[in-house]
Amino acid sequence: MLDIPTDLPAELVPLSWLIGVWEGTGVIDYGDHAYTGEFTHRVSFSHDGGDYLNYSAEAWFHSADDPEARTRLVAELGYWRLVLPATEADAGPGLLPALAPAVARTADDIERLRNSDGGFDIEVALVHADGVSELYLGQIKGPRIDIATDAVVRPASAKNYAAATRMYGLVDGHLLWAWDIAALGFELGAHASARLARVE
Repeated sequence: MLDIPTDLPAELVPLSWLIGVWEGTGVIDYGDHAYTGEFTHRVSFSHDGGDYLNYSAEAWFHSADDPEARTRLVAELGYWRLVLPATEADAGPGLLPALAPAVARTADDIERLRNSDGGFDIEVALVHADGVSELYLGQIKGPRIDIATDAVVRPASAKNYAAATRMYGLVDGHLLWAWDIAALGFELGAHASARLARVE
């Protein structure tokens, strides 16, 4: 059973089913890189009162030959939010303060943001430990999220990585996700998927 906080800003209500710490296992298979064995994935969505969710994720690969041995795969940090029109009440860019007092949005204000599919447009900004940054755009519709990269920025030291899509869904109380990538000279294709249970 999901326990949804009652003190969320209205902007976070559509994303509220994500809040918590999720952990589970998944599989990796991409291009000519097929792996036997599973990886462990731990994902956290939290909020600090702002109009966004904080995100962090870590993954480790487990060798089929030695289940106790694990290799760190990825660490990500980021922010998930509804696409909201910027106003004078928003701070930024940088450290610039807001030019008008903040006005709390209501549930009715958020309902007016629904797109033509009945969902909400979202934006997700992620940075990987290897320096790759991704900006995803997409939508959340009930317990399903579909996002695709609008931009990928990588340092010269990172491996080739051009684009990605991700899908998240809440199924029987579990967070299921799939991540497709275009990288290492391959076209966009299936890369990894996992089934996570809420642990906190």
